[in-house]
Amino acid sequence: MAQTGVQLLTGFLLTLPFQSRFTDLSDLERATYLVTMASAVLSTAFLIAPVSLHRMLFRRHARRATVHVGHYLALIGMLLLAIAIVGVVLLIFSVVLDAPAGAVAAIVIGAVLLLLWLVLPLRVRATQSDPADEEHVSPPPQAPSG
Repeated sequence: MAQTGVQLLTGFLLTLPFQSRFTDLSDLERATYLVTMASAVLSTAFLIAPVSLHRMLFRRHARRATVHVGHYLALIGMLLLAIAIVGVVLLIFSVVLDAPAGAVAAIVIGAVLLLLWLVLPLRVRATQSDPADEEHVSPPPQAPSG
């Protein structure tokens, strides 16, 4: 899902410099665009990388390495995607309204993404037992039969 979303976002961003109003952007808005574009492209690369990794390691008995590396690639991709989303919101609100509105909208979206993509998962993870711990726990004693 994230791959498709970031690819659509990147495609949208790629078209912006070819719009007539792009030349009206301030230097700060252009810098915001470039950082946002770079984040979106890098996010695309990191989110698609696990697919390539899987293909290259398929049938090589490297499941653990594939999952481990893929996990970190996806996390980095999601961070870059968050940066791109915040950048797009900042840019659009700044152009449509003004710079202060853009900053407020970017902060709000950044906070929402932080809550949904980091705080919530960490909270849920904290309530779950670690599967590695369960492997080392002795089974509960059996009640005597009879």
